[in-house]
Amino acid sequence: MKNELVPIQNMIYEIRKQKVMLDSDLAGLYEVPTHRLNEAVKRNIKRFPAEFMFQLTEEEWKNQRSQFAIFGKDSRKYRPFAFTEHGILMLSSVLKSDKAVEVNIQIMKTFIKLRQYFISQNDINEQIAEIRKLLMLHTENNDYKFSEHDKAIKQIIQALNNLIEKPKETRKIGFC
Repeated sequence: MKNELVPIQNMIYEIRKQKVMLDSDLAGLYEVPTHRLNEAVKRNIKRFPAEFMFQLTEEEWKNQRSQFAIFGKDSRKYRPFAFTEHGILMLSSVLKSDKAVEVNIQIMKTFIKLRQYFISQNDINEQIAEIRKLLMLHTENNDYKFSEHDKAIKQIIQALNNLIEKPKETRKIGFC
């Protein structure tokens, strides 16, 4: 496989609040030229509604290129197409080679793992939020103060806040 050194999860970007893969990355995985992949899609455009595939705006493309040096070398005439998970599934019906089937299975497994990871993170964040609420109730409803306990509880609350707070600047593209 041409791109086997680059894990598939590093080719999944967040654009328009959706997890997507770009046509050039998919073409590399399928070992076909990008324009051939796009030709196959255009011949079957009814299979690719807007929620399956969209073309990046000039601003989105400029933003992608500025964030990653690898895109800076991309000298294509047209802005790339982004495929959602469903669009990638649909590609398997358009690209019928054994390679396309093999790659699609790997991509779907990656999307499943990412979804499971985010679900488990949400569960952890909910549990932390519940513990934090209980600790805050304890300190608010306590008429008497034990300075040692109060300090410890405040430190725990702060640590829990840090765990569930999102970083101020998150990387919206790819997963490392």
